Amino acid sequence: MNRLHPAVEVIPASVESSPVILCCEHASNALPAGWRWPDQDLRLVGMHWAIDLGIADLTRALALRLGAPAVLARFSRLLIDANRPLDSDTLIRAVADGQPIGLNTDVTAEDRQRRIDGCYMPYHEALDATIAANPGATVLAMHSFTPLYEGQPRAVEIGVLFDDDEALAHKAFKALQGRGYDVRMEEPWSGRGGFMFSPQSHARRHGRRALELELRQDLLLDAAKAHDLLGLVEELAHVL
Repeated sequence: MNRLHPAVEVIPASVESSPVILCCEHASNALPAGWRWPDQDLRLVGMHWAIDLGIADLTRALALRLGAPAVLARFSRLLIDANRPLDSDTLIRAVADGQPIGLNTDVTAEDRQRRIDGCYMPYHEALDATIAANPGATVLAMHSFTPLYEGQPRAVEIGVLFDDDEALAHKAFKALQGRGYDVRMEEPWSGRGGFMFSPQSHARRHGRRALELELRQDLLLDAAKAHDLLGLVEELAHVL
């Protein structure tokens, strides 16, 4: 059974040795008790700014198929972004689509600390404990991206992101090629520069390898394509 915390969902491993540990930093657009969406931000709820659409369901299904442990955030990335270092300019994002985010206007030092203590740290503590409890497994971060970003369409369908582990990323890239998808390395952005902070920092601490997969959201929201992607990532997990 999933272990629930107000800020984090942990799915324990159901096999003795899983090839991967799954993490999903942008799994929810919920706000925990103590915060609410201002009216001006309701436009963002259910959009890519607040959540990686479709990725939580795929991550849970993948954990079930692989028997892999998974750690999923239960708070919106707009409250605080679990995939950014604490000193990042976008840890608490101020603007989306060129408009101020009301939730994050004039955030006090006290409010910032509440977000760190109540959401950010519990997520990272859970992920760190999960990695420690599953020796040898690769950390695989699961994310999704919008097909249209600030008016610009994106042709890439699957992105393989890396920071430290370039050789592993090339291995994953080769495994995903020729399967009917536009697969690219380090797109739609690079995993370097803190953009896959969560999986990489924890993997590095435990002497593990880390990758981040970015799947285009329109594919995940199509049931048949999402099912196909589930099988594809399941296969990939066994060759990492």
